[in-house]
Amino acid sequence: MQIEHRTWLVLGGARSGKSRHAQAIAEAGGGDHVFIATAQAFDGEMRDRIARHRADRDARWRTIEAPLALAEAIRAADGEGVVMLVDCLTLWVSNLLLGEHDIDAATEMLVATVAAARGRIVFVSNEVGYGIVPDNALARRFRDVAGILNQRVAAVVDRVDLVAAGLPLRLK
Repeated sequence: MQIEHRTWLVLGGARSGKSRHAQAIAEAGGGDHVFIATAQAFDGEMRDRIARHRADRDARWRTIEAPLALAEAIRAADGEGVVMLVDCLTLWVSNLLLGEHDIDAATEMLVATVAAARGRIVFVSNEVGYGIVPDNALARRFRDVAGILNQRVAAVVDRVDLVAAGLPLRLK
């Protein structure tokens, strides 16, 4: 895979292969590899998921935990020759929503950080707008803020791929 883009958004549904595709993009280029994790292990199932993702990365990867301060983590890791893989924006926005943080301000800060970054950044995010309309206000709010976040990030990155059944489709 030839890497010609500095910033990339990889979208897809659950278990679509988006994280694997994003990691392949990040690993295709050389440099200092930084994995920026947004997940929080509140239960055993999530701890298992995190462990599986860690096992998929080799020793070249350094991990930064950023469940809330994502823009700050990107700025701290950024530099020439740095390749950052952010997995995932959907968990990040969930953390912000459940913690009652200002999602609009955090999104603005993230978009500005992406535009100013010197290193390469590959984002992973779930596409959540394909399902039925959620039956409760919190789930509808999550769907809406995730969709808006994906739109904002897609507008500022160089390339966007949608992954379905392990197959990437270039959107931008």
